[in-house]
Amino acid sequence: MHLQWLNDVLVLLEEGNLSRAAARRNITQPAFSRRIRGFEEWLGVDVLERGTNRVEISRALLSNEGEIRALISRLRELRTRIGHFDETRATVEIAAQHAATCSTFPDMALRARSRFPGIQFRMRAANLSDCVSMFLRGDTSMLLCYETEGVGTLQFGPDIHRGLWANDFLIPVVGGALRYNVRDNGLVPPDTPAIVYPDDSYFGQVLQNSQRAFGFAGSDVNVFCMTAFSSGARELVLRGLGVGWLPFSMVHSEVESGALTSLAHQYGREPLMVAVYANRKFEMAKTLQDLWTKVT
Repeated sequence: MHLQWLNDVLVLLEEGNLSRAAARRNITQPAFSRRIRGFEEWLGVDVLERGTNRVEISRALLSNEGEIRALISRLRELRTRIGHFDETRATVEIAAQHAATCSTFPDMALRARSRFPGIQFRMRAANLSDCVSMFLRGDTSMLLCYETEGVGTLQFGPDIHRGLWANDFLIPVVGGALRYNVRDNGLVPPDTPAIVYPDDSYFGQVLQNSQRAFGFAGSDVNVFCMTAFSSGARELVLRGLGVGWLPFSMVHSEVESGALTSLAHQYGREPLMVAVYANRKFEMAKTLQDLWTKVT
């Protein structure tokens, strides 16, 4: 099928007449009719209703004018992208957990930009199950997520490889006026408000499985707010509204500056791994995974 045929059909739809359409295409009417016939043979359906003294455009063709215009546009764009392909200006779509988007991806983006100055990213932030669904559907070529030792790695087909970007930790922190409630032994009063994750969120499941203090909505926890968004939890903790468990990569600068106080010495820390999955059929996804991780 030639792109020329689609352009012919589009002009025919606009003019509504073979003679006028042929004139616009700067060819004779018989030559134009032959090109329309070639399109029909490829399609396997007549798009013109030919009578003894008249020729009319079929309703099937008329009703699909919008699709034809869109297809021509996509084909032109594809031709341009292939003809002027520049690996350094590729756009990569990544499905990422909300926390990873805030905590680890900025450093990953800086490393990628140093190697490919024109690279662009489209981040699809969601909870883990939705991220996996997007990745499996082919909506993205990469998946960025947290994993724990106690949970097996995600299982995909042979084209999907896993890499490890870094190790991280969930740590309990307090900020604002609550910092002054920390006792000399590093504990806080048991009725201290907590910012917790929902039971069906990934971090919520991790903290509940480990029975971490202030980490989940148990019967003895004074829950101030429940949220699945760690970036929102971070802001609440900074304002002194509760104890919260957050990735160390997200709060290390605040801990160093004293804006947040870590309670990990007494309440422990929950080990995490930052995993990067890539569909290796996509060259840029493969290249970035090799740049960022040790592929396993």
